[in-house]
Amino acid sequence: MDLEQKQAEIIDQLVRRASTCNGESLWPIIVDATSHPSLFAFSEILALPNVSQLEGTSNSVYLDVLRLFAHGTWADYKCNASRIPQLSPDQILKLKQLTLLTLAESNKVLPYDTLMVELDVSNVRELEDFLINDCMYAGIIRGKLDQLKRCFEVPFAAGRDLRPGQLANMLCTLSDWLNTSDNLLVSIQEKIKWADNMSEMDKKHRKEAEEGVEELKKSLSMKGDFGSRGHHEMFGEPSGMMNYQGDGMRSKRRRHPVRR
Repeated sequence: MDLEQKQAEIIDQLVRRASTCNGESLWPIIVDATSHPSLFAFSEILALPNVSQLEGTSNSVYLDVLRLFAHGTWADYKCNASRIPQLSPDQILKLKQLTLLTLAESNKVLPYDTLMVELDVSNVRELEDFLINDCMYAGIIRGKLDQLKRCFEVPFAAGRDLRPGQLANMLCTLSDWLNTSDNLLVSIQEKIKWADNMSEMDKKHRKEAEEGVEELKKSLSMKGDFGSRGHHEMFGEPSGMMNYQGDGMRSKRRRHPVRR
């Protein structure tokens, strides 16, 4: 079973449980959701009316915890630790995993120094153990550890819940991409049309050249025939020349014998 399918089943179970609870009774469900090793999305639980109604009540801190895991990072927790219930070890691990996913959204090459600060890790060995055992083996991220360059290269990372306002930015980005694609398509079509026109012109020029060659061949052939006829008319047949030479030889004066 892949990660998304597993998450879908877990979310469905938690949503059914949370939909029947109110107020303080939601806290155990929120703890279960934010501690579960295979759950990394919380928007369906946040969207429940009885959960959103915690806003402004004495139990609003539960809503804050859920929002922290949906959109926040480990650094956000440290800034607000005084007003948020202390997290369990499983919740701490989960929040650090989510923090890594957030970092990978904007940068596919993550320096070790940045990761150690953001994840509150003291040494490289601890960082690499976390990346391998708690993230890559969990299937939420794929990457390559480069110890020489001290960085983590990330070709894939699972997505998190959309932050408030993020959907509008995504729609704007997609709209810009669509306009760019339309302009590129028009440019490609124009180049195809130009190529077709050039091909037709090339065919036309080739046909004209071939016709010119044929005309030249015909002209040279006609001149050759005319030259051959003129030669025969001027010099006659070879037999006639032999007769002329024969008559000439007969017309020479006979020499008389010399007396001794």
